[in-house]
Amino acid sequence: MKQALVRLLEKSIRTGIDQGVLPPSAPTRIEVELTKDPGHGDYASNVAMILAAQAKKNPREVAKILSERIEDRDGLLDRVEIAGPGFLNFFIRKTGFAGLLETVDRQGEQYGSSDQGQGRRVQIEYVSANPTGPLHIGHARGAVVGDVTANILEAVGYRVFREYYINDAGNQMNNLGKSLLLRYRELLGETVEFPEGCYRGDYIRELAAELLKRDGDRHLQEKPEALVPLFTDYAAGAILEGIKEDLRIFGCVFDRYFSERELYRDNGVGKLLRELEEKDFVYRDGETLWFRTTAFGDEKDRVVVRQNGDPTYFAADIAYHQNKFQRGFESVIDIWGADHHGYIPRMSAAVQVLGYEKDALKVILVQLVNLLREGKPVAMSTRSGEFVTLREVVDEVGRDAARYNFLMRRSDSHLDFDLEVAKKQSNENPVYYVQYAHARICSILRIAAERGYTVPTFDQADLSVLRLPEEIDLVKAITRFPEVLEGAARSLEPHRVTFYLNDLSALFHSYYNKNKVISEDGALTGARLFLSRSVLTVLQNALKILGVSAPEKM
Repeated sequence: MKQALVRLLEKSIRTGIDQGVLPPSAPTRIEVELTKDPGHGDYASNVAMILAAQAKKNPREVAKILSERIEDRDGLLDRVEIAGPGFLNFFIRKTGFAGLLETVDRQGEQYGSSDQGQGRRVQIEYVSANPTGPLHIGHARGAVVGDVTANILEAVGYRVFREYYINDAGNQMNNLGKSLLLRYRELLGETVEFPEGCYRGDYIRELAAELLKRDGDRHLQEKPEALVPLFTDYAAGAILEGIKEDLRIFGCVFDRYFSERELYRDNGVGKLLRELEEKDFVYRDGETLWFRTTAFGDEKDRVVVRQNGDPTYFAADIAYHQNKFQRGFESVIDIWGADHHGYIPRMSAAVQVLGYEKDALKVILVQLVNLLREGKPVAMSTRSGEFVTLREVVDEVGRDAARYNFLMRRSDSHLDFDLEVAKKQSNENPVYYVQYAHARICSILRIAAERGYTVPTFDQADLSVLRLPEEIDLVKAITRFPEVLEGAARSLEPHRVTFYLNDLSALFHSYYNKNKVISEDGALTGARLFLSRSVLTVLQNALKILGVSAPEKM
């Protein structure tokens, strides 16, 4: 409907320009929004106020020019009113809304998809946790945000490539190897002291026991400096396999796991930094190399090579982003923890120095998760010795509840995740509430079939009998779905889909509780079955994008 109204306004503006009552320019984007108050119509637009300055006219005068030139050949509109400083309020004919359900019937499981992305290649990198321990619930939230954002982008026509960046180079990996070696020796009877920076979780002890079982005590006589790389590779490989399995169970599958070590092959990072130094984007202060990020709005320049000759994470990230763009991606999206907010300006500077547009890099920030049980904070120290793991949460509440609950707030706002609420089979649990709407409609359709009813197609249904306000509200909500997906893709806000599903489910539950879908009136039954199946289609398509199941019985 919004698209239909935009087209009417575009034609109205062109007519006004051709007649010389509007200047030969038009707004690049016409906004049409749902109204909150039915007294103000079904939809409203502020386009007249935007055009007024260009036309050097009063906004209400411009609104009058536009309204008089709207050609509603399809009979969508009951009337158009001018309100306030110059808003155009559109009142849609009741029969006009029902006609929009033809698209739902025709497209089925493709309903909601579009070609907004026009096949542009997008790389989205998310999770990317160091392979030094199991994934925790903070990683879980980032995993869902990344996975669903990728699904949304694919639905609206982008070619999406999902990637996990493995931070498997640097000091933290050496510390991982040392930690495993110390636990290995401890299991063989030695008394060991853990230095600062080593990993103390029980998972290290478990890895040491597995290695001991495989290799016995043959490593006791070898020099530690020779063993650390071996133990590092063993630990990192085992932990990464565990991470991949946890993500698979969680419904997150990547196209590629990219190793940081690839960037250092053939001195790749060093060569890139020398090129940037020759272009004066990198400068030397003694033995330290600095990147001129202040030239691009950062608060200070950033170190890329320390005084001891070790490159920083930033140096590797510059090389990694160059690698991304060299692979042909037109846009790259990074999903980071909110504590990396200050990292955005320097990466933006790096992307521009590499010769790409600032907007080619987009960053989604993910805030912390507060884990609760019946409203009370859960201690974050568990079997792992460090945190509540993703796997523990999924094992307790299930994949569907975990994924849905992680999307119940904007990604950049704190999230309270109550384990007990997530397990409830009641309306308190948002995923249950939505899945129950789906199961309820499946039940209605089964009962209808048992009583000899067939759900009509759009051409067969008499939708003119759908006149109740709650029926019109349902049709409005159904036809909003493509707009919700396109808006979520533009803003990179996957929570918009869960918000939408909550609203759609609430509308259907309320409608069902007040009205009989199956009755003695054949025409009304057919129309309401068609409406219910249209809701079902949207629920199925939206839940699929969220990676959440759509059960037929509950």
